[in-house]
Amino acid sequence: MDIDQFILFTVYPTAVFFAIGLVAKKRNLSDVLKYLLQGITCIVFSVIYFVGVPRGGADGLAIILAMFGILLLFMARKQKIQPAAPEDQTRKA
Repeated sequence: MDIDQFILFTVYPTAVFFAIGLVAKKRNLSDVLKYLLQGITCIVFSVIYFVGVPRGGADGLAIILAMFGILLLFMARKQKIQPAAPEDQTRKA
């Protein structure tokens, strides 16, 4: 794998990750849904890179994306169990 391919493999999931965050902010989606979508996206990219890139060229990146996706799923679970207080209420307290 060349360095330009590695940079592109890094840019694709990053662009989708931030696009999901932007759309979630514009549409006022809950943090649970945002984290869930971002986590699933990271895991999907991880599987695609692990299976689709020949000779293990992106295995390291696939592992990092999988770990980050799992972390995001745990964050979504935490937000569902214990939602964060709105910023206005925390400033008044």
